[in-house]
Amino acid sequence: MTLSTPRTSRRPHRRSGRRAAAVTAAVLTSVSLLAACSGPPRNEGGAVTDVHLTASTPPARGEIDSFSWAVYAEPPTLDYTVAFDYPQNTVLSNVCESLMRWTPALTTEPGLAQKASNPTPTTWVYDLRPGVRFHDGKEMTADDVVFSLGRQTDPDNAAAWAQVFQNVASVTKTGPLQVTVELKKPDSQFPQYMATAAGVVASRAGVEAAGKDYGTTGGLACTGPFTLGTWNKGQSIELDRFDGYWGTKAKSKKAVFRFMTDPSARTNAMLSGEVDGGYLIPTESYARLRSAGVGTLYFGEGLSTVNVNITDMKGPLGDVRVRRALSLAIDRTGFVKAGLGGAGTVTNSLTTRAAWAAAPERTLKTAFDGLPPTGQDIAKAKALVEEAGATGKTLTVATSSIGQDVSLLATAVQAAGTQIGLDIRLKTIAPNAFTALFTDPQAREGIDMFPLTYYDSITDPLDLLQNFKTGAYMNFAGHSDPEYDRLVDQATAAYPTEQRMDIEAKLQRHAAEQLLWIPVAEWPTALFMNKRITGAPTTISYMYHPWAADVGAAQ
Repeated sequence: MTLSTPRTSRRPHRRSGRRAAAVTAAVLTSVSLLAACSGPPRNEGGAVTDVHLTASTPPARGEIDSFSWAVYAEPPTLDYTVAFDYPQNTVLSNVCESLMRWTPALTTEPGLAQKASNPTPTTWVYDLRPGVRFHDGKEMTADDVVFSLGRQTDPDNAAAWAQVFQNVASVTKTGPLQVTVELKKPDSQFPQYMATAAGVVASRAGVEAAGKDYGTTGGLACTGPFTLGTWNKGQSIELDRFDGYWGTKAKSKKAVFRFMTDPSARTNAMLSGEVDGGYLIPTESYARLRSAGVGTLYFGEGLSTVNVNITDMKGPLGDVRVRRALSLAIDRTGFVKAGLGGAGTVTNSLTTRAAWAAAPERTLKTAFDGLPPTGQDIAKAKALVEEAGATGKTLTVATSSIGQDVSLLATAVQAAGTQIGLDIRLKTIAPNAFTALFTDPQAREGIDMFPLTYYDSITDPLDLLQNFKTGAYMNFAGHSDPEYDRLVDQATAAYPTEQRMDIEAKLQRHAAEQLLWIPVAEWPTALFMNKRITGAPTTISYMYHPWAADVGAAQ
């Protein structure tokens, strides 16, 4: 749920950017050309060509004292209610746990709740594990669960996950270790989201003691395999192993997350051993890291699509012909090669194929057949712009130095616009300010679109498709269609998977026809670890799974 990056979980998953630049039209004719002259220094090895997804990395052979991990930005907070992006969740997933748990195989299993039952279509009962202790030593109770879920719906918290609870009528304690959630109507998505940060359980006493400082100083009052240790602002976050953990204790006594906003610096730190590994590897560094011989570059299922997020439909982008023109003009193949380092596939779908794994063939045909073309058609695109009366109109796309996946997509959009008669300008957003695009409407002022890599927070296409419902958290452009809203409600109410996905296929077609976001590519998760460590999952599960607990000695 997810960045060009969101979501963005989002949740965006999710990165974006803004960078002021003036580039001549001649330079903008090819993403491939731009790859040679912009962004961080590129490795002579070029893009990777033989990308194979792996299910896991070799298990650790023993314990270690510590390991270090690179993240591209410092989390603004670790409060679970606003853990809506990569930096926050990469750290938080190891400290705070949810009622259910997303596995490395992207399935759901029991978490802090040892059992979840659904006695009626509008009732979910969570039976909690006994003997689970918070980091302060106090035992977890049903009262803590009721309080923790309640924080997600408190308007004072402006929770990023509030939409998950839109159909919740009540959350009540029905036993010392039992919580019952009553829904206003059946909701197939709610139980799935209990494996994300939406389902995190924290100590009521600990959260209330921290007050407004919760998430930024002191502990997080959670139950995970690590506790929040020293937070060196602007530099790093240290996690310390929690030896009172209810599950298998972490193999490392400490995990250190280093904030490294510059892609080249992150890569060099991995090559030199300054840091032991990281996710969200700069795409321009794939070949260099693979060939250096100091570690292993892995690719795993990401449930991620790279898109152009439309944030303002009051201007020229309010005309679907302009959106279609941009889609026809973007060089997707060039972007995958240059922007994703060859480790992606061109797509015309907002959702990944993997999100539809449970769908029958007939549903897949409805969802994917006849989607807008992925190839370039400059003549047709230019005609659409002229037909819409948008020739010469100015649009602004945000960009960032987070990585070439962001900067080159923004530049590809600018190149596309230049070729079809639009005046598209770039604005830069610093990597540390990136998350604000997803949480602060003021941060999006003056921006018409930005690169967005959206990751599903659950293995269900509706995670992404519900973003276009009227009033949805990530419906930044304010799209509203009563028929679309009706279909979202129908899909949400359908517990049988095949029935739900039949409806979701119709939603996919509608979103594609309207180009509410412009899909560009599917993108796998990238993970690098040096030869000293192993054990981290290769999939996007690291966003909500306590992955760092499995990292240990490779030898």
